Amino acid sequence: MRQQRGERGIWQRRYWEHLIRDAADFAAHMDYLHFNPVKHRLVCRVADWPYSTFHTLVAAGVYPADWAGGEQAQLYGD
Repeated sequence: MRQQRGERGIWQRRYWEHLIRDAADFAAHMDYLHFNPVKHRLVCRVADWPYSTFHTLVAAGVYPADWAGGEQAQLYGD
């Protein structure tokens, strides 16, 4: 089916490129990426997702260890 439409490789159909404009835009995108596992109910807290750069950034002092972990844990908790 994908070959009939001329699609191949790993790119999804609705992919778009975004140029990071400034530090605030970069921070917003990092927040979005880190929060995604919580949004999709894969974990209750950002810190619970083991495959994230979040842990490295906590160790570097960029994020607090409990970032986005309070209300979300109660909203999406089991």
